[in-house]
Amino acid sequence: MEQSSTLGVIVVGTGFVADSHLAALRSRADAHLVGVVDVAPERAAATARAQGGVRWSTDLAEALSWPGVAAAIVCTPNDTHSALARQIAGAGCHLLIEKPLATSVADARAAADAFATAGRVLAVAHTHRCYDYARAVRRAITSGEVGRPRLVRLSVLGGWIWPDWRGWMLDGRRSGGHALHNGVHLLDVVTWWIGCPPVSVFARGHKQTSSELDIYDHLEMVVRFEGGAVAVCEMSRGHRPATLAMRDVFVQGTAGLLTLPWDADASLLIDERGPGLLPTVASDGFARQLDAWLAALHGTAPPVDGHDGVLAVALGVAAERSIVAGAPVSVADVLATEPREVPA
Repeated sequence: MEQSSTLGVIVVGTGFVADSHLAALRSRADAHLVGVVDVAPERAAATARAQGGVRWSTDLAEALSWPGVAAAIVCTPNDTHSALARQIAGAGCHLLIEKPLATSVADARAAADAFATAGRVLAVAHTHRCYDYARAVRRAITSGEVGRPRLVRLSVLGGWIWPDWRGWMLDGRRSGGHALHNGVHLLDVVTWWIGCPPVSVFARGHKQTSSELDIYDHLEMVVRFEGGAVAVCEMSRGHRPATLAMRDVFVQGTAGLLTLPWDADASLLIDERGPGLLPTVASDGFARQLDAWLAALHGTAPPVDGHDGVLAVALGVAAERSIVAGAPVSVADVLATEPREVPA
């Protein structure tokens, strides 16, 4: 298929997560990379060269005007998401944007509303919904094998993945805090599994790596849902050794019990460097996510739409507020009372 008949995509932000989106895009026959955008010209130029000499720019407006551009994938810091999303919607392009949709409910709503007004497809990259483990649990629930979920526990524990102390994700003002940056993955996927509106979030945060951190790198979050279901989520980027990654799933339903123990997807290896995991071959969640987004351009539902993205932001905000308050925070209150932070 000739590139002129495929979907032209730009990637905005060329940090490490962009590599996964770019790899997924390279595998497509129905979409192609037109160019990349980054505020740092050296990063933009280097990525453009690595992608075969595509266009690059530091100016999103310029990139949106390039011939053939019909869609964008945004991989920039969290606090930039809403403004970039609204600019892309205004240009009449479709968007796949890294989670979270924004760092406030008001900004998330503004982004979702912009795409609803423009009649373009917005999908939020809550990639865990596209991973094998999450899809397997979802199938077991929707098929009725475990009945109606009453108690869910999801733990994702890992070591330090961020570059150094200058990383924007360690600045709570930019990332929104760990509950919005990484914990939101868990909050979103358990809500997807349970399938009922979340009522409240009760969270605790710990600074495992250093007391000087601006964020909590270890989170415990309890979500209560309409109908009485409860989800317990544990998210860590402060475990040791840094190479150890663990995931544990427990779903108690009215008709059965489902467990995916932490070693279900990998083999444990212990050598002179310490314990580590040898992962098994699994499908590419980023490729599956891209498939679903591109399919949504032809009329199917996006994997995570604007409504889902706003709700996930509300859950993350509720978790961050709960850590400060030391008490459960109502999701409805967050959705209803958070002040608008963008121009009307």
